[in-house]
Amino acid sequence: MSRLDRFDAATGAAVDATEDAALIAERLSAIGAGFERWPTRTLPPHADDAAVLHAYADEIAALARSGYPTADVLRVSPRTPDPDALRARFLSEHTHAEDEVRFFVEGAALFTLNAGGIVHSLRAEAGDLVGIPAGMRHWFDMGAAPRFTVLRMFQNPEGWVARYTGDPIAERFPRFEPLPA
Repeated sequence: MSRLDRFDAATGAAVDATEDAALIAERLSAIGAGFERWPTRTLPPHADDAAVLHAYADEIAALARSGYPTADVLRVSPRTPDPDALRARFLSEHTHAEDEVRFFVEGAALFTLNAGGIVHSLRAEAGDLVGIPAGMRHWFDMGAAPRFTVLRMFQNPEGWVARYTGDPIAERFPRFEPLPA
């Protein structure tokens, strides 16, 4: 289940939490971020990237018309080469020069946004579309045993580079823990 936990950025004290998709969208919209629930598609086992892109072609086309002309598929699993190094790349607070737009086809992970003195920790899962605006401080945790497939939408893939803030804030907040199966 998608879940948004909010914390005071200075003290780490819990502010509130919700699993209500409309409330998640409202709270993220208030800081300029986006959240939508899309219907998921049943894909054949071992569907390749082309099949995933084809299954979501209508949604990808709508996002292309909204300024995200490029889409690709990212799959991460325990079999991904050096998943610990991949995880470590995104655990520190950073920003990007362009929006970060992701749709979870399967699996789950944790996006944490730091805005307005509040840390917004979003457990995103299959069916969630997440939009983090350019310049927003955030970090991402895929967990110790990652397993997810996301569509990544770009304005310009070459512009998507992490710029680390140097702030150790991410070390003070919860990491991603998958729900029990």
